[in-house]
Amino acid sequence: MKRTQINCGYLPLVDCAPLIIAKELSFAAEEGLELQLMKQPSWSALRDRLAFGQIDFAHMLSPMPVAMSLGLGGVATRIDALMVLSVNGTVIGISADLDRRMQDTGWRNSFGTPQETSKALFAASAQPLRIGVPFPFSMHRMLLETWLSQVPGYRPERIQIVTVPPPKMAEAVRDGSLDMFCVGEPWGTVAVQQSGATLVLPGSSIWECAPEKILGVRHEWAEQNTKTCLALIRAISKAAQWLDQPRNTPLAVSILARSQHLDLPDHAIDPALTHQITTKLGQPPRQAEHFLRFYQSAANFPWRSQASWIADFLSGWHGLDTQAARDIARACFRTDLYREALAPIGIELPKTSEKIEGGMRAPTAVSSTLGKMILGPDGFFNGAVFDFSA
Repeated sequence: MKRTQINCGYLPLVDCAPLIIAKELSFAAEEGLELQLMKQPSWSALRDRLAFGQIDFAHMLSPMPVAMSLGLGGVATRIDALMVLSVNGTVIGISADLDRRMQDTGWRNSFGTPQETSKALFAASAQPLRIGVPFPFSMHRMLLETWLSQVPGYRPERIQIVTVPPPKMAEAVRDGSLDMFCVGEPWGTVAVQQSGATLVLPGSSIWECAPEKILGVRHEWAEQNTKTCLALIRAISKAAQWLDQPRNTPLAVSILARSQHLDLPDHAIDPALTHQITTKLGQPPRQAEHFLRFYQSAANFPWRSQASWIADFLSGWHGLDTQAARDIARACFRTDLYREALAPIGIELPKTSEKIEGGMRAPTAVSSTLGKMILGPDGFFNGAVFDFSA
């Protein structure tokens, strides 16, 4: 059978795993696709290559398609998010010097107490905190602001957020350019191993169900090549389901570590997939609940309520009309194509395309197209909820 060749850009992060597994275990081939994976040096390079049609699909930070469709950063291009590739998977870390100063305030790292950690951060630093994130339009930055803005007496000038490519994060901590960072694995673990950084929180302790990466495509290309998009959604869904089965983790680590993919040792990749995170050199790993999900609890579903949450941040940052930004964002998250791809093969799907974000503090059985499915937990650290209809 002749296969349709497609090119997909990605950055070497653990959460690109569904793409790599779809290719290496032939889930894409079974759908009639010849999936070519193209490693990119930065998010801006990937963004531009997608905008100019040099790649067909892209592993993207979840706010990127919304930002591009709103004309923020780079060439204004209408980008669709066909599905969520991963939920959570980020870590927040600090330099060895800041760790010492925070401990002097009486703080002890439990890797899971956002309020106590943020208070200690500001108590330990009279100067603005220099915080690295991989890209201006990223869930990393949104989580950081969601978290730090809740500290009593917080002022925006107390933090300075700068863009640092993920592979450069460890070096920036080591040379003193950063006090702190938020990055996707494996680069937090690499910072611990190479720069003496301390990991203080998983991103999931701020929002338990943050859509981290999505599968992006130009809207016009998707309209012209709908069958190809549906085939890739199915292939990646099968890969994501395979990844969320613990018995497959050793093989997944081995595949991701290969030179043509992440090109890193197994011990740098394993923590994200086993959820066993070493927060500091010489300390035993800690179990991080809900650290990284690829499939379970409808992780792949492109919720339009999450698109609205992202749009509210972007409109606040750039002075845009909130409702207009929400409308564009919701159109980006293609629940229609996701349902069209998976409903015929019996994948359980939510009945609705929106939910009250933060409304499920524990795993919750809900009605679906086939019966009952489990959603959540999706809580925010401070008990907040986001009602997309408000």
